[in-house]
Amino acid sequence: MFKTFDHSNYHAICDELASADPDLAQIISKYGYPPLWSRPNTFETLVHIILEQQVSLASALSALNKMKERVQEITPARILLLTDEEFKACYFSRQKTSYSKYLAEAILSEQINLNELEKLPDDVIRAKLTSLKGIGNWTTDVYLMFVLQHADTFPIGDLAAVNALKRLKNLPKETTREGVIAMAEQWAPHRTVASMLLWHFYLSAPRTAKL
Repeated sequence: MFKTFDHSNYHAICDELASADPDLAQIISKYGYPPLWSRPNTFETLVHIILEQQVSLASALSALNKMKERVQEITPARILLLTDEEFKACYFSRQKTSYSKYLAEAILSEQINLNELEKLPDDVIRAKLTSLKGIGNWTTDVYLMFVLQHADTFPIGDLAAVNALKRLKNLPKETTREGVIAMAEQWAPHRTVASMLLWHFYLSAPRTAKL
């Protein structure tokens, strides 16, 4: 059975990780606990995550807010009424327009049901989401971590998390993907919360700083 976390156990999990890993303990000591980043399980959230693929968080949020101004509420039915030109006016690329429309159609046709995903294990959720055009492993990882708050996901495709881990552990820049995954395995079954600590370190510490 998959484990989840919420405000009732978040700091306890952080403390458990810190007690086993002095580097994570240093993050909490120096910068405090990380925020418990979370998002609602909605179509809008998935569109937001799609917008965040390979761009800055600020530009993704700008596009999302522009879309909200146009349709008021971001729902599958409403965005399918928009023309490609209207998507473009909301700063959606041609590719992300296509992905968002495909997701809207998948939800309206009941190919995917977001509420049902809340009851399923990680591997089943990953198979269902990555079967959709435009949703890969990074998008699925963010969904599992921020929306469903599954406790044991490490987002290997996230450069901020990976680079923070390399800095924290003084790993060579050329450390392989497999090497990073192996390093993160020490934090199981709480790799999501460990990742939150890594993001907190990444956002809080100057790029040249070492703990």
